[in-house]
Amino acid sequence: MEKFIRWRHCHIPAAEGHPHPVAVMNLIGDGVHNLIDGMLIGASYTVSIPIGIATTLAVILHEIPQEIGDFGVLLHAGLSIKKAFAFNFLSALTAILGAIISLFAGSHIEGYSSILLPITAGGFIYIAGSDLIPELQYECKLSTSVQQFIAIILGVGIMALLVLLE
Repeated sequence: MEKFIRWRHCHIPAAEGHPHPVAVMNLIGDGVHNLIDGMLIGASYTVSIPIGIATTLAVILHEIPQEIGDFGVLLHAGLSIKKAFAFNFLSALTAILGAIISLFAGSHIEGYSSILLPITAGGFIYIAGSDLIPELQYECKLSTSVQQFIAIILGVGIMALLVLLE
């Protein structure tokens, strides 16, 4: 979808009164992302309450910076603060729909969570490998590299703590 929207709207400035195409791309992508997050949370609760709580915490921890970034993208794309907040909030509501879908599907489809959880993990690994880790290579200052390393260790530590608390 990202490639199509960039191809279709490449180098076209936003028409007056209309948001830049990147706003639409961001909202669609974030809506799908939140839907999948909700499905993952719902599926994890069908496995067990502790796994559901750990998954919910993990999703919240990654969603906070994600939503702040999305809000910034919407502002940069020309939306007012009120519109950016409203559209970002509406996009976030798809997580509730995802959780409802998973809770319903999980009770009707045998092995639903056993299928969904590894697919979701694979998606996260893909995003990390294709987008996040390469982005770390652009900054070469030692202080920035140390900060990045500490952030990665903290992230791994938080996930390990969630597993231990489970």
